[in-house]
Amino acid sequence: MTLATELDAYKQLQAYYDGAGKNTDIRQLFEADSNRFAKYSRALQLKSLDGKHSTELLIDFSKNRVDDKTLQMLLDLAREAKLEDYREKMFTGEHINVTEDRAVLHVALRNVGNTPIYENGKDVMPDVNAVLEHMKEFSEAVRSGAWKGYTGKRITDVVNVGIGGSDLGPVMVTEALKKYSQSGLNVHFVSNVDGTHLAEAVKELDPATTLFIIASKTFTTQETLTNAHSAKEWFLATAKEESHVAKHFVALSTNTEGVSAFGIDPNNMF
Repeated sequence: MTLATELDAYKQLQAYYDGAGKNTDIRQLFEADSNRFAKYSRALQLKSLDGKHSTELLIDFSKNRVDDKTLQMLLDLAREAKLEDYREKMFTGEHINVTEDRAVLHVALRNVGNTPIYENGKDVMPDVNAVLEHMKEFSEAVRSGAWKGYTGKRITDVVNVGIGGSDLGPVMVTEALKKYSQSGLNVHFVSNVDGTHLAEAVKELDPATTLFIIASKTFTTQETLTNAHSAKEWFLATAKEESHVAKHFVALSTNTEGVSAFGIDPNNMF
């Protein structure tokens, strides 16, 4: 597989940057073209499925070191890299993840229109929608207090245990939507394998009202599992009974066997 950096269009783009592009000043670009913002930006109007709500997505290249020549060279690179072909392959479920020989189906999670997305001839959307509905039911049960801990108390604190995207993504979403959050439910994040991170996160928490989310697709990530087992030890120091783990630990994973061995109910695997 040819790397993008080996393509002729990329080499030409790099040469242009090494020459004139490196010293480009964005302020000068705006001074030279009063219409620059309109020229290098596009606003897309997006509507909800019911048509009652809309929002605007602004794509703005004007604040980047881009001129007409740069933009054309970027388009040339996209074409030589067969970006449009790979985009089509992604949406049709072809295995463009060559390192794992897998389809790249994160687009299915964003497919609010429910257009069929296939992998190996099977529409994956029914399975995706089933998991999303299960996530909704579970999260609503936690927020409403219907989900109880081993003592019968409602959950007051949620601790996400993950690393990389399994940490940064949830942190970003939590921060972005904090304004709309429900009072009475606190969210904490543990990613550092240094035991201090977990210790600090749980030192004021009550095991009886704490829920841990173990985020690991494979359920083999060393850092995440180290923290998960430490969290389990902290919990059992108070709860004692191994059977209580199922009320206080859930998993974001595809490894049913590993999740079950940990003590998490596979029904609480998302």
